[in-house]
Amino acid sequence: MAIKRTKAEKKIAYDKKLCQLLDEYTKVLVAVADNVGSKQLQDIRRGLRGDSVVLMGKNTLIRRCIKVYAEKTGNTDFDELSKLLVGNVGLIFTKGDLKEVREEVAKYKVGAPARVGLVAPVDVVVPPGNTGLDPSQTSFFQVLNIPTKINKGTVEIITPVELIKKGDKVGSSESALLAKLGIRPFSYGLVITNVYDGGSVFSPEVLDLTEEDLIEKFATGVSMVASLSLALSYPTLAAAPHMFINGYKNVLAVAVETDYSYPHADKIKEYLKDPSKFAVAAPVAAADAGGAAAAPKEEEKKDEPAEESDDDMGFSLFD
Repeated sequence: MAIKRTKAEKKIAYDKKLCQLLDEYTKVLVAVADNVGSKQLQDIRRGLRGDSVVLMGKNTLIRRCIKVYAEKTGNTDFDELSKLLVGNVGLIFTKGDLKEVREEVAKYKVGAPARVGLVAPVDVVVPPGNTGLDPSQTSFFQVLNIPTKINKGTVEIITPVELIKKGDKVGSSESALLAKLGIRPFSYGLVITNVYDGGSVFSPEVLDLTEEDLIEKFATGVSMVASLSLALSYPTLAAAPHMFINGYKNVLAVAVETDYSYPHADKIKEYLKDPSKFAVAAPVAAADAGGAAAAPKEEEKKDEPAEESDDDMGFSLFD
């Protein structure tokens, strides 16, 4: 027979377990566990077994354990984590990829009926079609203003109807109708609300960012820095290429308007004196490119030795 532990012993064991997790893990997912059953939570623990641990408990107890841990070790990184313990939440300690762990947790969602008093997490729409209910049940539909007709002795819904809007409380009539139709509109599971990684806290949406998204955002930031630097005439690494180009344009403009010249400016002046050279330069450049590509082929043909004839070998077939 197992010895039943006292509350004090349970708290000591919980504190020891949490301190061990804080020593071992640096990445934590904070998840809301509203309407999550024990069987569902057990399945989630089983699915994450190996590189992740799910810890549930009272927020005050977890905060106290984190505070004591910081005092003992001097590690205050987890103080940010204690600020996130609001409501019915649990902690998922992991060594794996945060995005993969979140996706694994999202798999364990269970359908649930619309109980009276629940706040709808999504819009509930009743689809059109045969309900299988006998005509005596039409009172439910009339109360909720759902258009119906009798078809082959059963009630049929004519058009789709938005029965419950997201954020509204489920009433007794809506709950009874959905139960009669066998519709379980809601699904519940652990919902990741915050991510903790090495002292930093951020939104789980960050995990959806791809490498292309990061490159795009970085390029946008560099562009903004370059624009600001150019506007303020303040040199930065991002703006330096643009400053050099703008400076060269200014020097070229001065050379064109004055007698001062240099090789590159001479070409521009020639084009300005005779604009027809613009039209000539483009085809010549294209021809040069084509000739450069064709030159290697001609060289290959020249390198191929000509086949010797029978006469050259001294064995003429007509001798």
